[in-house]
Amino acid sequence: MTTPHPALRLSTEVAQALAAGRPVVALESTIISHGMPYPRNVAMAVEVEQIIRDGGATPATIAVLDGVPRIGLDRDELETLATHPDVAKVSLRDLPYVVARKAHGATTVAATMRLAALAGIRVFVTGGLGGVHRGAETSFDISADLTELGQTDVAVVSAGVKSILDIGLTLEKLETLGVPVVVHGSDEFPSFYSRSSGHAAPLRADSADELAAMMQAKWDLGLHGALAVANPVPVEDEIPADEIGVLIDRALAECDERGIHGKDITPFLLGRIVELSQGRSLDTNIALVRSNARLGAALAVAYQRVS
Repeated sequence: MTTPHPALRLSTEVAQALAAGRPVVALESTIISHGMPYPRNVAMAVEVEQIIRDGGATPATIAVLDGVPRIGLDRDELETLATHPDVAKVSLRDLPYVVARKAHGATTVAATMRLAALAGIRVFVTGGLGGVHRGAETSFDISADLTELGQTDVAVVSAGVKSILDIGLTLEKLETLGVPVVVHGSDEFPSFYSRSSGHAAPLRADSADELAAMMQAKWDLGLHGALAVANPVPVEDEIPADEIGVLIDRALAECDERGIHGKDITPFLLGRIVELSQGRSLDTNIALVRSNARLGAALAVAYQRVS
């Protein structure tokens, strides 16, 4: 068992689960503070934690509160993340700043991965991965999520790369970084809101047991870095790629017109797509997070059996 880093504060539930060797699933907090409107963000967070408990694992929502990296939050702390006006969006580079200033921060995929690993948690569930932004050949806008996937030993369950990004270039970058990208139950890589992207699945696995065996094999070989598990959104909840693509293109054009850049791009685009889709994209986002939580819980349980 990995001893959690002393700078972290673990909830009683999470600390007891880790000490007993029970499966734990990490959850990010940017989706609460910057990804969904209130009060649906809190309702989603509470529901997803319960899905993980129902699946036999312990949820550990990760954030920074008053400068302290927190592994596991209670309902009041989730409310703070969802409603406080000064919650920073915290990627890996931002952690020292937010901790030193004793501020609040909602963690991205990269920061959540690192804190989960420091706590000894091996499975992390999110909505979608960051990646190579469209136009990155001139902007050099590439998410720190990819670098972290290349070096931190956590399996990450997502619905694929966010469809506002350049999916093809993101997959190429993940290959360069040596990150296995495995699609659960499909031969095509998903695109967040949609089950299709036009890109073949680099690898395929059809069960949590297969995925757990890959985690064990990878790390037993001394191959550091993540296993990226892409879990396509359920058929009944998806928005077809051609339909959502029109809205994404419109939102991207508005982003350029307003001069929005850097870490503000993704929250703006996701919020604008909710407006343009009249809320349908938010429903799909919540549905895919639920689905990812079910798979993540099953994966944590399966990995606990083989590790």
